[in-house]
Amino acid sequence: MSTLKDQLRTDLTTAMKARDKARAGTLRMVMAAISEAEVAGTEAKELTDEEITAILIKEAKKRREAATAFAEAGRAEQAEKETAEAAVITEYLPAQLSAEEISDLVSKAIAQTGAAELGMKGMGKVMGVLTPQTKGRADGSAVAAEVRKQLA
Repeated sequence: MSTLKDQLRTDLTTAMKARDKARAGTLRMVMAAISEAEVAGTEAKELTDEEITAILIKEAKKRREAATAFAEAGRAEQAEKETAEAAVITEYLPAQLSAEEISDLVSKAIAQTGAAELGMKGMGKVMGVLTPQTKGRADGSAVAAEVRKQLA
């Protein structure tokens, strides 16, 4: 059994006992997404911590995008709710890389792949090297933006 899933379940119980509706609701949604992924496909299976982390990343990204959309539509209350949910989910993700760490990883990847002389055509090679290194630890769009900046 997954330790991350156990942690989520324990924290959900704690939030329910503390009557923390926002946290309990967010954790229920996450647990529902995990359960849905476990029974998806031809047969039910127990997810690993890596697969659960991928689900958490996807759920956090959904919340951030929804918060942005609500903010642009002038619905500040809904935007705050989505932002709070994203913050709860982010607590269960691995520590995020700083901008400097992303920049260092991109520089090393460009040197490793020899993409500097290819220019923007080498972006695919660089991203191919970086994606496994940054998965779950940095937003893909931030990594891609740094690659574009350094290749330009």
